[in-house]
Amino acid sequence: MTLYRASVLLLLLMASQSQALPVPDTEDLLPQEESTEDLLPQEENTEDLLPQEENTEDLLPQEENTEDLLPQEENTESNDIEDNTENIGEKILASNNQSAAFLEEGDLLPSSKRNAIKCGYNSCLWPKGPDGLVSIPYTVSRDFNSYENGIISSALGSFASKTCIRFVPRRSERDFISVENQAGCFSSLGKQGWRQVLSLNKNGCVYTAIIQHEFNHALGFKHEQTRSDRDQYVRINWNNIIPDMAYNFEKSDTNNLNTPYDYTSLMHYASTAFSNNGHDTITPLSPRPVKLGQTQGLSDWDIKRINMLYGC
Repeated sequence: MTLYRASVLLLLLMASQSQALPVPDTEDLLPQEESTEDLLPQEENTEDLLPQEENTEDLLPQEENTEDLLPQEENTESNDIEDNTENIGEKILASNNQSAAFLEEGDLLPSSKRNAIKCGYNSCLWPKGPDGLVSIPYTVSRDFNSYENGIISSALGSFASKTCIRFVPRRSERDFISVENQAGCFSSLGKQGWRQVLSLNKNGCVYTAIIQHEFNHALGFKHEQTRSDRDQYVRINWNNIIPDMAYNFEKSDTNNLNTPYDYTSLMHYASTAFSNNGHDTITPLSPRPVKLGQTQGLSDWDIKRINMLYGC
């Protein structure tokens, strides 16, 4: 009986203790489920990981402006001698075949006052003004249209950019150059006084280099191949020259200004000038190949000689 009661008391004691103890929360007892978002590796921003796409416009070589790279197309409508491969001497002589005037060396009006650029007391030179410039008045015939006037004005402007020579429109000056549309291309040699004719035929002479050639005559310069020392530099092939034109190759008593012979001078005629058979009338004696004359305009020595003669 005592054992029975003891067992009952033990059971009651155990039951009372079980009621007094707090029942643990099953959520606390179970292992916490970790957030899958925290456990999984974070997905990196693919835009940041992938190599940035470079701007192909920056990587590719920039397309250059083909208009700047290609040689500029020249105006084919221009009446400029530079577009013509024919030597200006040949152009001048071809134009002057129609002229009835007697011309020395193909395009010089004869003068009894002087020979070449040697003249007494510089009487064949145009005077220099107090400003140090040599201003030469000129007029242009109404036969020339505005386009032809523009070519003449531009050709004469080249003298002003490189020398002290200034060709200026005439106002009331006594001595002046009269540009006229006569039969051929020709000029007087140096300053003549009063009105002196310089012919530029509209159908064959209105070219930059021909204009400069004739005005250079008016400044006092003869042709290069007739200068006094020419036999040291060229050979004249008399058998190839038209007999009636042989006088054009006579040497002149020129003032060469101690400058070298210039095969490329604007004042040098072509190798076949006045030829009767198509063969050379002028043969260079240079040890290296040279081409006589040119089509571009005043050569470097042409410019230097103008400046030397006029004390620019």
